[in-house]
Amino acid sequence: MGNRFICMTKKDAKEIAGTRSKRLGNRSQRKLPSEEELLHRQVLSLALHQSQRFEGSMSRRFNGGNTSSRRRPLSDPFSNGKQLSEFLETLKCKKIVLIHGEGFGAWCWYKTIALLEEAGLLPTALDLAGSGIDITDTNHVTKLSEYSKPLIDHLQNLPEDEKVILVGHSIGGACVSYAMEQYPEKIAKVIFVCATMVSNGQRPFDVFADELGSAENFMQQSKFLVHGNGKEKAPTGFMFEKQQMKGLYFHQSPAKDVALAMVSMRPIPLGPVMEELWLSPEKYGSCRRFYVQTLDDHALSPDVQEKLVRENPPEGVFKIKGSDHCPFFSKPQSLHKILVEIAQIS
Repeated sequence: MGNRFICMTKKDAKEIAGTRSKRLGNRSQRKLPSEEELLHRQVLSLALHQSQRFEGSMSRRFNGGNTSSRRRPLSDPFSNGKQLSEFLETLKCKKIVLIHGEGFGAWCWYKTIALLEEAGLLPTALDLAGSGIDITDTNHVTKLSEYSKPLIDHLQNLPEDEKVILVGHSIGGACVSYAMEQYPEKIAKVIFVCATMVSNGQRPFDVFADELGSAENFMQQSKFLVHGNGKEKAPTGFMFEKQQMKGLYFHQSPAKDVALAMVSMRPIPLGPVMEELWLSPEKYGSCRRFYVQTLDDHALSPDVQEKLVRENPPEGVFKIKGSDHCPFFSKPQSLHKILVEIAQIS
């Protein structure tokens, strides 16, 4: 009896092993979608269903309440072009204007641009005056209105019935705020990405006081100042040393992106960041604002970002864990998903 039992068990085990091997063989022959296809499906699925859940690296807050995200299985709702077209038609505003921060240029958004275009949105990245490949001499940019001119020109040239979503990074948030005061009717939503979301009468530089010291001490003692008109005259800008920039901005970013930044960043005009912004409830206050916090940020600490949100509360707050001051480099997919969700909020 015992021998028969052992014999049957071996036979059963052999059959089970054969069946399993066959299944594994079939599975290995299936064509797995590429990483890009998976990302594309995931993003479009989130946008279509107005999903309220994201990767564990992100959380968000609306009207004072926290909502943490959990990942869930995603189906592919865009198996044909008709469904994709229907998704695009649900968005009233598909144009997104990306405004870089201090020293950067339109080039820093290259990953975000590619992801947004793949999702069917219409991104435009601008070079502020004296930034990126803009030919303006940085030493001649002395006012926020001059620094923001490419953005203001872009808004002025929009068709009368057209609006855009503005995204401002770091000190670019001051330019976005200035634009909100000038052309609120052209702006559907504003997204501040670890940005200087200043209050009325505040200077953009004041936001960084915890890291850089007071504006007065910085102007007198900083070794990063640029004297474009000669040492005997007032400084015209500032620029950090490479190692300083790496520690402040890029400690979580890929080496290739850091290398790109090191050869692309330009001096920061001093006048615009030392200028007070005057923002009215009727204009600036009429625009819908959202804030994206970066929780491993050395340039604008999470505590400072939280303070900005408390002092000038936006409609919604999103957080990205593990991101340095440049989420478009260190966490591009997480940033992208947030931008997509905000774009489709009605």
